[in-house]
Amino acid sequence: MAKEIAIGKRAKISEAQQYMILAVLGASLFLGAAISLVSNFIKQISFNTDVIMAEEASIKSYSDYIKAAGICKSPKNGDTYSSEELDNCNPSDIEISEISGTLRANILENLAANEALNSVPKEDSSRCLNGEGKKLTYKDLIQNYKDAKGTEELVAASQLIKSCSALRIIPDALPAFKNEEALLASLNKIFNISGWKPESISPSGSSSVSGDSSNLNALAVSLSVEADTGTTMTVLNNIERSIRDFNFESATIEWGGDASLVLRAQANAYYLTPSAIKESAKTFKVGDKK
Repeated sequence: MAKEIAIGKRAKISEAQQYMILAVLGASLFLGAAISLVSNFIKQISFNTDVIMAEEASIKSYSDYIKAAGICKSPKNGDTYSSEELDNCNPSDIEISEISGTLRANILENLAANEALNSVPKEDSSRCLNGEGKKLTYKDLIQNYKDAKGTEELVAASQLIKSCSALRIIPDALPAFKNEEALLASLNKIFNISGWKPESISPSGSSSVSGDSSNLNALAVSLSVEADTGTTMTVLNNIERSIRDFNFESATIEWGGDASLVLRAQANAYYLTPSAIKESAKTFKVGDKK
């Protein structure tokens, strides 16, 4: 009898141990699953936080560029532009007073009024004359811009500033694209005002220029001058005085017949290729900081 009771107790103890083991196993599985879910949840939160922060940083960078350039009025919150503000932004409808301190305002207020650039002779144009037949001054041009109403008038006033103010010199000094015909025409004009007909002038190709500016390019040109000493020196002096920079790479000067001077040279003129914002892509992965 006692033996049977002991066997029954052992059976109950064994059954309780089994239940305990199953309970511990179940709790371990639940805890493991909970830890895994919490870990994955934390990774998801971290991932979404990184994406949101990167998105905000990108929006901030674009907004800073737009504000600095003066493309749009400053955002209402003073920091970043909303989608509605960007959709409603029209650079042609913005007055200078609304974009003070920006690149665009500085160009219109300072560079366009530069007296040194404005002193460079320009071709007469009826567009640059007022109602009395006098040349429009910078004050006239800027007042015309301020008085403009609506997109069409602002665009016309802006174009007038580019054509009749000191800004007209910028593309002459450093063109924004490769134009061999314009370069040869400029040199031909220099020769003509120097009292000499060109014997030989031709482009020799183009190449990029090493240095800080990756979009600065050189346009090579070959020229040959054979004239009396005074005329040859006049040609060189006028090239030196040209608003467009000519950098002589090599030159040879020889005495010719009849007291003439023969000049053969290789020179570089320069032009810019368009600049643009460099965009970069950033990839985020859950649990990866790439």
